Amino acid sequence: MNHLRAALAFFVLSVLTFVSPAQSMDSPGTAATGAAQNLVQLRQMIDRGQAIEALKQLDALAAQHPVPVGVDRVRGIALYSENRFTEADAAFANALKMDSHDEEATQMRGLTLFRLGRSADAIPLLEAAHNRTSQPEVDPNYILALCYLDTRHYDDARHAFAMQYGFGPDSASAYLLAARMLLRREYVPVAQEFARKALELDPQLPLAHALLGEVALAGEHLDDAIAEFEKERVRNPLYGGLYERLGDAYTRAGNYTKAQETLQQALLLEPNSTGPYILLGKVLLKRQNSVGAAMYLERAERMDPANYMTHNLLGQAYRALGRAEDASREMQVGQKIQSASEPKLGEVH
Repeated sequence: MNHLRAALAFFVLSVLTFVSPAQSMDSPGTAATGAAQNLVQLRQMIDRGQAIEALKQLDALAAQHPVPVGVDRVRGIALYSENRFTEADAAFANALKMDSHDEEATQMRGLTLFRLGRSADAIPLLEAAHNRTSQPEVDPNYILALCYLDTRHYDDARHAFAMQYGFGPDSASAYLLAARMLLRREYVPVAQEFARKALELDPQLPLAHALLGEVALAGEHLDDAIAEFEKERVRNPLYGGLYERLGDAYTRAGNYTKAQETLQQALLLEPNSTGPYILLGKVLLKRQNSVGAAMYLERAERMDPANYMTHNLLGQAYRALGRAEDASREMQVGQKIQSASEPKLGEVH
């Protein structure tokens, strides 16, 4: 019996020695599955705002040889979420070296290059992301259109904007949409050209004259701005934002009577917009009506206490009313808000 037990013990030891080590080693498929699961978990951490902790684990994975597939892409996403764009670009570039068909890495590198101010380099990546992906994480059309604007490919930008909204690429709506985006990026002459083209294609197109008024106002061509806004009022009489812009134009032109009348009309149509209240405060200060100015500005302050201009104008109104302490407080609040909103040295744009 003792011999039998000894033989059995030897057999078990042999199995443990020669079989267990082989079974304990992960097969390539098992290791890959484990890495993929880890990346899913790390991606969830990034989405929850835990990018720094995820990066610690991703850096460890990136140090492995070979680097598991997908690590560089997820690492790039974590770095992008932290605004570390140069490092994110390097990570996405490595991901594309490993898999040139990685759709998300392609798209994210394009977005990263755009954030780095390298629009020309971003364009082919964003074009590829658009062509490959039917439902991307982020619609690349808008960023792609901005890249086209930055590289002066205005017609390509118009087509990209139009595609995002489902407009015909050469329609009046497409031209007007592109004109709005061009004005926002301060490409004023081209914005004016596109808005005029929109009106040429459709003379009754809503908001086309309003946009031309904005273009004229941006260039301080006040008579032209007023004329365009008045044309828009004929076509679009219930658009509240138009009355605010027209009131602004009259204010800049020094016609405070018309400005007050127009801005009061804006309030009836857009009672929850702070713009007309602020402008009315400014107009009434010009008209030496400090009590009325304070009333409108106090309403604007209650609606949006973070607007520094409201506090500055309210300070002027209080000073005119002899309320020195209140005036000083409002001026200090306005200066504090304005200072906090100014770009700081070293900030990434």
